Amino acid sequence: MKLLILGATGKTGRQLATQALEKGHDVTILARDRSKVGIQHERLRIAEGDVTNHAALGEAMGKQDAVISAIGRGMSFKSENLIERSVPAILVTMQTHGIRRLVFTSAMGVGDTYRDAPVMARLFFRTLLRGIYADKAIGERMIRDSALEWTIVQPVQLTDGPLTKNYRAAERLPLSGMPKISRADTAHFILDRLHDPSTFRKTLVLSG
Repeated sequence: MKLLILGATGKTGRQLATQALEKGHDVTILARDRSKVGIQHERLRIAEGDVTNHAALGEAMGKQDAVISAIGRGMSFKSENLIERSVPAILVTMQTHGIRRLVFTSAMGVGDTYRDAPVMARLFFRTLLRGIYADKAIGERMIRDSALEWTIVQPVQLTDGPLTKNYRAAERLPLSGMPKISRADTAHFILDRLHDPSTFRKTLVLSG
């Protein structure tokens, strides 16, 4: 497939781009600073621009089959309304270019999945991550209201651990303690389900 990966300069996005290239996909990355991509490949194209910019998104989305988003604020606890500002531009540009498939990386505990979060995790969601999660919730609602073939993936706490291919995914998962999953496994799940219509228009919690 021809894939546009947003947020590929982050740790999860870099895993997505690397594994997508290994699987034989053609990858386009939209980045504000191409020097931060850190990947080189003959099937990799880098477009420069901001994810909130319609013109930059339009240039990057030309002839793509699907869009994968791993955009986020990294280790920051300040949302700066990144998701709220980005999602409308992503949705409009996808519709303009006739792209139907969107996989959007969010976080476990956003929206309705808060009810299934372990007690300790809820404490972080309500305090340090409150602004980040509120921003993600706004973006998720916009995506669900769209006519796209979307999948929202909500991984639990992300780590830099290895690829194990040993994970669980469902609309509701029994969780306890502080569950974790590696960014490598998260990327593997997303790429493995790109063609799976059973994941369309679903929010899936992902845990190791």
